[in-house]
Amino acid sequence: MNSSLIRTFLFSIAIVSIGVAADKPKVQGFAKERVREKLDRGVVAMPMAGNKIHVGWRLLDSDPKGVAFNLYRRSGGGEPVKLNREPISKTTDFTDEQPPAGEQQYFVRAVCGGKEGKNSPGVTVTPSAEGRPYISIKLDGDHTFQKAGIADLDGDGKLDFVLKQPLANVDPYIKYWKRSPGTFKLEAYRHDGKFLWRHDLGWSIEQGMWYSPYLVYDFDGDGKAEVAVKIGEGDPRDADGRVQSGPEWLAILDGQTGKERARVPWPSRDRFPDYNYYCRNQLGVAYLDGKTPCILVERGTYNVIKLAAFEFHGGKLRQLWTWEENEETGKYRGQGAHCLRAADVDGDGRDEVIIGSAVIDDNGVGLWTTGLGHPDHLTVGQLDPSLPGLQIEYGIETGRQSNTVCMVEAKTGKILWGLNEKTTHVHSSGLCADIDAAHPGVECYAGERDFKDKRWLFSAKGELLSTKDMGGLAPRAAYWDASLQRALLIKGRLSKFGGGELSPKIEGDVIAVADILGDWREEIITSLPGELRIYSTTLPAADRRPCLMQDPIYRLDVVGGAQGYYQVPGISRLPSANPQR
Repeated sequence: MNSSLIRTFLFSIAIVSIGVAADKPKVQGFAKERVREKLDRGVVAMPMAGNKIHVGWRLLDSDPKGVAFNLYRRSGGGEPVKLNREPISKTTDFTDEQPPAGEQQYFVRAVCGGKEGKNSPGVTVTPSAEGRPYISIKLDGDHTFQKAGIADLDGDGKLDFVLKQPLANVDPYIKYWKRSPGTFKLEAYRHDGKFLWRHDLGWSIEQGMWYSPYLVYDFDGDGKAEVAVKIGEGDPRDADGRVQSGPEWLAILDGQTGKERARVPWPSRDRFPDYNYYCRNQLGVAYLDGKTPCILVERGTYNVIKLAAFEFHGGKLRQLWTWEENEETGKYRGQGAHCLRAADVDGDGRDEVIIGSAVIDDNGVGLWTTGLGHPDHLTVGQLDPSLPGLQIEYGIETGRQSNTVCMVEAKTGKILWGLNEKTTHVHSSGLCADIDAAHPGVECYAGERDFKDKRWLFSAKGELLSTKDMGGLAPRAAYWDASLQRALLIKGRLSKFGGGELSPKIEGDVIAVADILGDWREEIITSLPGELRIYSTTLPAADRRPCLMQDPIYRLDVVGGAQGYYQVPGISRLPSANPQR
């Protein structure tokens, strides 16, 4: 197919409706400056084959330009030994080739202007002839988990976990629904594996992701994350097991104890045509004033859509605005996605809300809609580095003559290019990530649910690169080796696009991909019975970059990974050939 036929600028096919966001006041939250996590160095030490140890740590965006590091190893109760001759400045990793036998502790000290700073928090590890490419956290039971919320629960600068278990899913759609065999539980673990608490969501929440959204983040700015979650009351199930009545709430749970701190009503079931449609619920986070992490509550995807924004401060939830699709004159009905995203698409310093094929401005008024219909997946970020601002890539489920795989300008919704081919159901989470060094920017992969020969891989410019299947409709990818491209993660195998397998083999169900430890490269979190695993790379780095979790789009995408369809996090600025520091 000629790439010139793929690029479409056809507003006759998908007319972008631009809203005028002036009828609601701008949000003024409690924060005086942007609420941000205070991360420590995130030192990680991984045993490699041959009794070697690979150590990685974070470069922070607050570090002064030119900062370097000294790496120390302490054996037993002895004095620490510096492992580097000169301060480490090119990367933030190091391979200890000959550590002593037995348990070792590693920590780093920053070096600025020739002066050495304090010890970072240390990490202990024991060398192994076989090596072990993951950290194992044993669960309080032999169950699996479906989702992982990643945040600092106690303010120590380390990222902890709130899991939703078990790994099971009931869908409200009539052909897929089944009676829930049990209840979902939220449970919290410290970074060191200590079990903190468990909260049973009860029979008012059916065992499916669209009934049970939750997020983990520091909503009130006290340095400790809370849990926002949809809850109900009692056992309101009908005779067949469906929950079609009873109160529903947005609740805030204390991150350290799991105890409820506040609640407000969830958007109502009113106006929705039936059970399948009103059972679609999501949560998100947006900095609507540029400073305050606001909680987004959404009900509806395929027709009616209700959205509300709240702040959590002083132990209370305060409503900031509400929005419904019937308030707008453009085509906002049925434009919802299976994820809820936020980004500052117009450059005004305030986040907008990306509900799917439409964007809601920071004050709760429609900004624009393509009218293309419901996307099964979307990614927002810097996708094409040759263009100004941000872009959004879509995989549109709704059957159309064209543009069901497309990229749009995030500020306006203008279609930059699109698939010039009729489709019936572009499905699942696809993949939008920079995997091919031959083409600047990301590559966009999508496919039809019912036609295995319908697969498309596009460059950021809309060039059709391949029609080969990439291991299904939801491959994953992670920054893993020394290159600027993410490695593909398909069926437990890591590989480079075009060939070249990487170690290790990834075991378990992949739940999340995020930069939670070590240098800027990503970890892979998997679920096995009774175990959470964190795979971290042991490949030497070529350069260094600030922790990806400090990128605003990336961080909120990781937060949103605890609910909805999982997708690889987007990023505000793609890694370039010139390191940022």
